Amino acid sequence: MGGGAEATRGGWSRRRFVGALAGTAAVVIVPAPAAPKAPKTPDAAEPTEPRAATPRPRASARPAGPRPLYLGTYTSVEGGGAGIGLATYDPATGRVTGTGTLTGVADPSYLAVHPDRRTLYAVDERVDGRVTAVRLADRRILGARSTGGAGPCHLSVHPTGRWLLSANYTSGSVAVHPIDTSGALGERTDLVTHSSPPPGPGQQGPHAHQFITSPDGGHVLAVDLGTDTVYTYRLDTTKGTLTEVARAHTRPGAGPRHLTFHPGGRYAYLANEVDNTVAVCAYDPTSGRLTIGAPQPTGTGQGTNYPAQFLVTADGWYAFLANRGHNSLTRYAVEAGGSRLRLLDTVPVAGDFPRQIAFSPDGRLLFAANQRSGTVSVFHVNAANGELRLAGEPFASPVAVCALPL
Repeated sequence: MGGGAEATRGGWSRRRFVGALAGTAAVVIVPAPAAPKAPKTPDAAEPTEPRAATPRPRASARPAGPRPLYLGTYTSVEGGGAGIGLATYDPATGRVTGTGTLTGVADPSYLAVHPDRRTLYAVDERVDGRVTAVRLADRRILGARSTGGAGPCHLSVHPTGRWLLSANYTSGSVAVHPIDTSGALGERTDLVTHSSPPPGPGQQGPHAHQFITSPDGGHVLAVDLGTDTVYTYRLDTTKGTLTEVARAHTRPGAGPRHLTFHPGGRYAYLANEVDNTVAVCAYDPTSGRLTIGAPQPTGTGQGTNYPAQFLVTADGWYAFLANRGHNSLTRYAVEAGGSRLRLLDTVPVAGDFPRQIAFSPDGRLLFAANQRSGTVSVFHVNAANGELRLAGEPFASPVAVCALPL
């Protein structure tokens, strides 16, 4: 989605249609989660707190030989793919090599893998939304289940490996499916539609854009662009049912799209698609309550830009934001234990409309799926300073909207 009211063209949601078309330092501080007051923005003249001299975690060993890369696309658009793209990447050089396509999955625009790495899950982003399971050992499709809504655009696997969480963008609802021991999906155990608060400015209804589990595993959070709200639920891990426990509201018209937690688990970073801002959020693991801080810039200037996705390095020192429109990656320094983002610079993404970004498992590479140029850009990540270096020419992939390196 690129902002504005929901509309359709040939059955497409506005979210898909916009995707098919065409640094000044800033600091925001968020209080500790227990503080009752809203986060405060410091005076720009205040000095920046020095980074604590704590030892950095060692990077995990680089795997030898080519590693698998799975690519999401739209199959129902002109120039789109035929299914889930199959490729490999070299962990040392970042070079990507295509190996084929897994057909039989319609509009697999977002992908996730089970914690045991044996099963891949994909949304089928269509009016009759579904989620599909694929066994990776032999690439056999284990079946698909209805999400109970339209236009599912995101999914994630609960850390227990027993539940799949999905977000229906067009319907503004979130769904839960059980996962059996084979990795296959059972019938939906819950479906919750975001019926309140009323839609934000320019929106005609709720638009659930993400559904994830908090780092502590105690809560699941749904980001809804249409209602300018992040909903926190408690998931009954025996029954697969949801109970709402908290709501956090952005300013009207912000259009929150994507939330990423700091590895410390007490702070998170929210990308607001419609008003082109980001926010630092405090998180209380006990209550599941999120406190959204003041909006701050993406470093993309005054032109049209739609922030897409945040990533945070495993050591919690740097964060990266994908910018559709500006076609860049914003680099932030993460300070004060995660409570502060300091804008460093923006880096050209070498593609058009970076829809999604992901780290390789060892954190040494960053992949950007560029929807309009139909490419995947790969960057080397400098662990010492967070600098990004393009790893050769981008890899061509039809309507690339998701890259999942394993």
